[in-house]
Amino acid sequence: MKIAVLSDIHSNLAALKAVLEDLPKVDEILCLGDVVGYAAEPNEVVELLKDKVTRCVMGNHDYAAVTGDVSGMNQLAAHAAIWTNKNLTERNLKFLRSLPLESKVKLSGQTIYLAHGSPRDPLWEYVFPDVSNSSLLEIIKGIDADFLLLGHTHVPMQRKIFGKWVLNPGGVGQPRDLDPRASYMIIELEEEPRIEFKRVEYNIDESARRIREAGLPEELAARLYFGW
Repeated sequence: MKIAVLSDIHSNLAALKAVLEDLPKVDEILCLGDVVGYAAEPNEVVELLKDKVTRCVMGNHDYAAVTGDVSGMNQLAAHAAIWTNKNLTERNLKFLRSLPLESKVKLSGQTIYLAHGSPRDPLWEYVFPDVSNSSLLEIIKGIDADFLLLGHTHVPMQRKIFGKWVLNPGGVGQPRDLDPRASYMIIELEEEPRIEFKRVEYNIDESARRIREAGLPEELAARLYFGW
């Protein structure tokens, strides 16, 4: 079985389209949240994504967009979340409200756990690739799963600890590892799993233009070119 894992699309329609066009034939598409926020095409992204993914969890930007609660966000994120809240259709708000904070699914005999942040704090905790083994064990303890799929950092991650894979596909719509190309992940569930990180070029000019036309902060457009 082959699975695609996406995360942190952040209303970036051009990036999402590029990833979906690049996808090989897969059996499942899993999404780790932050469908919206930052960029300027939340409705278009939600409409496209909900017809493609088989399972999706809520991210902190999704939560802010549906609740209007931007406490804990920096000024740029809060500005974009409030704008997104005002511009989402009721149908797409309803979809985002329906997303669970975490999820678990069994595929090809493997148990897969999904959360945007971490098992301890599904919305807000960052789990970066350089987290120590002791901290990582503390974060994932109590989770009975073969794979833990986490987003939120926008940075690809692949760690294996005590037989469990802890993975992050990176960001589709706003990468933060100094590579501006959209990032996603493919997992082949075999006896020895195969994990591949994929990068895809997309029309950054188009996404940046949409952000500027929407009146969103210039920084949200400029950072797309730098992958940070």
